[in-house]
Amino acid sequence: MIWKKLLAEHKVHAHSTSKKELDALRAVITRDLSDAAVKGLSEDRRFATAYNAALQAAKMAIACAGYRLANAPGHHRLTFDAARLALGSSAVRSLDYFETCRRKRNVIDYDHAFVATRTEAAEIVAEARAFFKLVENWIAAHHPKLIP
Repeated sequence: MIWKKLLAEHKVHAHSTSKKELDALRAVITRDLSDAAVKGLSEDRRFATAYNAALQAAKMAIACAGYRLANAPGHHRLTFDAARLALGSSAVRSLDYFETCRRKRNVIDYDHAFVATRTEAAEIVAEARAFFKLVENWIAAHHPKLIP
């Protein structure tokens, strides 16, 4: 997959991001990571909330690369695929992990309850935190004017 193909297929649009836009995404990520740590929250909600934090971090990378995704079916899958283009090889392991989580999050949100285990919820929270840090480090290295 390449950006030109995604543009031609109208899956992404050219986009110029701003520090303000990224700060708004940072606030969502920070909130979601904090919420995922709330005691008493179900493992499913912890899982889905941490997943959303990772999804928003991927959106940050895409925005910094000069794109935004079109609102279309398969949006979450495309977000992680496009983040792979933006971030390169440094994020492959994380993005493969979140692709697996995407399918579980879909089941949690639409089909069944009590899907995620305590271990899975703890793992995705840790992975989302690490991915957010990876994205922030990538932004600092490639787009220093957009760091907080």
